[in-house]
Amino acid sequence: MQPDERIMRGPGERRVAEAAERIIAEGRPRLHRTWASLVATSLLGGIDVGVGIMALLFVRHETGSELLSGLAFSIGLIALLLGHSELFTEGFLVPVTTVIAGAATWLDLARLWATVLVMNLVGGWIFTWIVIQAFPELHHTAATTGAHFVNGGYSLSTFCLSVLGGGVITLMTRMHHGTDSMTGKITASIIAAFVLAGFGLWHSVLDSLLAFAGLHTGHTPYGYADWLPWLAWSVLGNITGGLLLTTALRLIRSAPVLNEEKPSAEGSG
Repeated sequence: MQPDERIMRGPGERRVAEAAERIIAEGRPRLHRTWASLVATSLLGGIDVGVGIMALLFVRHETGSELLSGLAFSIGLIALLLGHSELFTEGFLVPVTTVIAGAATWLDLARLWATVLVMNLVGGWIFTWIVIQAFPELHHTAATTGAHFVNGGYSLSTFCLSVLGGGVITLMTRMHHGTDSMTGKITASIIAAFVLAGFGLWHSVLDSLLAFAGLHTGHTPYGYADWLPWLAWSVLGNITGGLLLTTALRLIRSAPVLNEEKPSAEGSG
């Protein structure tokens, strides 16, 4: 389908419409995958992010720099992009847009979110266990880094850190769909990783893997009972940021395309 010419008026509107159509085209199969495909893709997402966590811990151990370690973490987001795996907070813009366009249901969205989050954590837990067993010299860095997040407290400040974390990853997803250039997509992943991990923003999966790495050392001032409420707080902030800071505004701008998609989606259903 070619975007309606009325949508094309104004600078940049054609690109907005084309990006919205790419998002919907990607979202349909993502929301209707088999359980086996969804579980495998999400498990791989946790492992891919785990590679970035390993790089982050190594650089932080060697340099003590949060900014450099944040840049090193970009390996994880690049792996997600090139490996076509799935990260929990990437499930905001594309799936929500697809549901709003009528190409999937809210139940499909809930299934996606729950499965991706759980399997990201499972894959990351396994991978960080391997990392900690392989590199004992990272124990202190892993324990202190994990404690920084889990013991960070529940305040307006930490909630805003979670909101920003969700917004940054969703913006990265939007930038990926705004270009056909792989160089541009990789650049967006590097920028997002630098801001997210380098600035110490809160991310439910990324920082859970840091918490797991610390827990695997057996020498942390926190336990799984402390991590669980932290996870809930972080997920709430990530969803708020991903939906309000990026997705909602993009939906408003893409509304003409979404309205055009609804009749065809309803007809095919």
